[in-house]
Amino acid sequence: MPHIAVVGSGPSGVYTAQSLLQQAGLPDVRVDVLDRLPTPYGLVRYGVAPDHEKIKSLQNNLRAVLQDERIRFFGGVEVGPALPPAKLLELYHAVVYCVGAATDRRLDVPGEDLPGSWSATDFVAWYSAHPDARDDGYVRQVRSAVTIGIGNVAVDVTRMLARGATELAPTDMPQAALGVLAGSEVRDVFMVGRRGPTGARFTTKELRELGTLPDTEVVVDERELALDPGYLDATALPAVVRRNVAVLREWAARPRTGAGRRIHLRFFLRPVEIVEGHGRVAGVRFERTRPNGLGGVSGTGTYEEIGAQLVLRSVGYRGVPLQGLPFAPERGTVPHAAGRVLRGGLVSPGEYVAGWIKRGPTGVIGTNRPCAKETVTSLAEDAPALVHKELAGDPLAGLIAAGVRPVEWDGWRAIERAEAELGRSLGRGSVKIPDWAGLLNAARGGPGA
Repeated sequence: MPHIAVVGSGPSGVYTAQSLLQQAGLPDVRVDVLDRLPTPYGLVRYGVAPDHEKIKSLQNNLRAVLQDERIRFFGGVEVGPALPPAKLLELYHAVVYCVGAATDRRLDVPGEDLPGSWSATDFVAWYSAHPDARDDGYVRQVRSAVTIGIGNVAVDVTRMLARGATELAPTDMPQAALGVLAGSEVRDVFMVGRRGPTGARFTTKELRELGTLPDTEVVVDERELALDPGYLDATALPAVVRRNVAVLREWAARPRTGAGRRIHLRFFLRPVEIVEGHGRVAGVRFERTRPNGLGGVSGTGTYEEIGAQLVLRSVGYRGVPLQGLPFAPERGTVPHAAGRVLRGGLVSPGEYVAGWIKRGPTGVIGTNRPCAKETVTSLAEDAPALVHKELAGDPLAGLIAAGVRPVEWDGWRAIERAEAELGRSLGRGSVKIPDWAGLLNAARGGPGA
């Protein structure tokens, strides 16, 4: 009877667990889903904007999988010095790592580490109540902000910067973040990309949302859009790009409204320096770019500075090494062959990867399904050799012996109840608990849980 550990409870981890249950070559399989956090769902809980209720409802689908009687959830389990991969292989017949891409890509420009310069990942973690998040204030004493990047995450943080308290109060955003954003004096948000509009990575639905925010206008310069040859003739472009172009063309034609907030969409500008003033961010210096005919852009030697007190970079995610696993730093992934972990170019029996740590941060949530299926197919092919290993007993006892005190499913349900009660006490819906102590206290039935 194979007993498998899946490390990570985001979409890739849950889809991997689901695929393990459905795999014909793994009868009577048992799956333990481990997560460093005491809460499940990964980026669906901590990466989806709080005002995106439809996407957040995906938690219900993930919940249905994790509630299967053949699956156990163990939160608060960190793979590392106290519980290295080698130890996990002693406790389980196989381990599948679905740990995602935990950090962001850097710009590598002067001034990037100035106070007021952050990754969008940091900002998202703060307003999503990730227990590791720092409260830097972010928007305090900020009137102008720059988001560098033109993907969906960039659109999300741009939208959140322009949101008002009325729209955010019904969400599960933590109370402290809600208070800070409610008092925000941000009036101008610049979302800037080094490519043109046809090279943007956002979806049309996300883009259109920017035009629906109360007392906010979207400012687009038709002359800047026209630098993109595809903008002038979008007939040969993919459907989503054509729709994006149509939205941008519509906005560019609108007269200014004098709204209280402005979202400026800027293209063909490459950041070359984050400018310092009085010891913190004062703006961003950009170089104008142009299409180079090879699918990329080249600098023109013309520069422009945009004043800002907050800079959020949103130029992609990157995997980080997990102690005890091999890592390819140039790709930010674990070396593998069809999901089988490779050590020194050779397959490491019983070790597998799925999701972004396997293929890099590409695709959408649904892309994790075929990725997980490929890995589980490999595992099933290997299963006859793997299950000959005699396990010492229930892996839970081994985790506890290693000093781990897992938060099980009942503990997670207790967190949910505590968050619902917190929301009621604040006159809101369910409100996330933003810190480790609060989450663990709730999970273990402490006062107020």
